[in-house]
Amino acid sequence: MKYLLSLIFILSFAGANAQTSYIESLHQYQQDYIKNHEVVKGEDKKFFRFFPGSKKYSVTASFAKTNDPKGFVMKTSGAKTSKFYRYGLISFTIDKKSYHLTVYQSQDLQTNPQYKNYLFIPFTDLTSGNESYGGGKYIDITTEDIKDNKVLIDFNKAYNPYCAYATGYNCPIPPRENNLAVAIKAGEMNFGKAH
Repeated sequence: MKYLLSLIFILSFAGANAQTSYIESLHQYQQDYIKNHEVVKGEDKKFFRFFPGSKKYSVTASFAKTNDPKGFVMKTSGAKTSKFYRYGLISFTIDKKSYHLTVYQSQDLQTNPQYKNYLFIPFTDLTSGNESYGGGKYIDITTEDIKDNKVLIDFNKAYNPYCAYATGYNCPIPPRENNLAVAIKAGEMNFGKAH
């Protein structure tokens, strides 16, 4: 009995340590994100806000490749549009419910050697327009992140488009197929200063 209780304690302690370690690394990631942000400068950096981090929003998703030779024009918040290809579909569970998101690849970036493996996941969820930016949030991955048809998707690292901070940007608008019917309380929240 003592052995069993000791084992339960050790496993609980290890789980708590893993969560603490993850949250610490996430806070460092957020600090680096704020420090290196290309649009928000100086004193305005204090207006960044994030949901409390949680490992439940760091999910291993199944990946299925999509055949999309034609691509489509993704609308943006401005006059400029961009052509994207549906690269694949990810499937994952949160709180024992299944969800899907389409992964896109930019036609423009495919021709850039530095970004040719870059993949884009724009999405909205039930926090969009309330606790988080109404235009949705973005997640970036690369083709190298996909291994054995699995990919780690960390919603705690979802970030706002530039349009959340300033006018004049052409921010891709998440297609309707990437509107999640769940509140993803993870990642960047509404910016704390109006523009």
